Amino acid sequence: MTKIYDISQTLRNGLPVWPGDTAFDLRRTWQMGPGVPVNVSALTLSTHSGSHADAPFHYDAGGATMEAVDPGLYLGPALVVDARGAGRLITADDVLPQLQDGIVRVLLCTYQHAPQENWDAQFKALDASLIDALAGCGIRLIGTDTPSLDPQDSKTMDAHRAVARHRMAILEGLVLDAVPFGIHELIALPLKIAGADSSPVRAILRSL
Repeated sequence: MTKIYDISQTLRNGLPVWPGDTAFDLRRTWQMGPGVPVNVSALTLSTHSGSHADAPFHYDAGGATMEAVDPGLYLGPALVVDARGAGRLITADDVLPQLQDGIVRVLLCTYQHAPQENWDAQFKALDASLIDALAGCGIRLIGTDTPSLDPQDSKTMDAHRAVARHRMAILEGLVLDAVPFGIHELIALPLKIAGADSSPVRAILRSL
């Protein structure tokens, strides 16, 4: 029987966001009642709310915006890798021994239980040399259960710049707690938002 793992955060009021970024807010603009047959809501949110895909424009001034990315990058077999034992910077030694032939999408699990109620400023980030090594192995998408590939206090964005060099895709803010390590089918399509630097995704993994 096919099993589906929902690896998305729930978008909701009170969702932890990057310090200083736009808080998620859902408000009813129409509410069912006398003369009103439907509920309709308005959303205010950051493009990086919860589980999201970064467009190249987020870290490259000349990069593609969200409507121009290849949706096929976010759909297909993906390898979930155990990076829980890594240090603050995840290196090639932590990941490459777990790679399997033919895989082009890698998702890094860094948490035993991904924090969804509180912001973790000490999340694990990726060493830029890991990005280079993954690209050399044919990886085209890198995903993580942390808010960013780079540390919160980074001003150089080394991991993101490495991704830009290799034209890889990024997923961040996933929830991989319940997913067995190994290969699954990833479905995590971003919204087609013109000019956007990122988009929330409803990310799922389906057992193969």
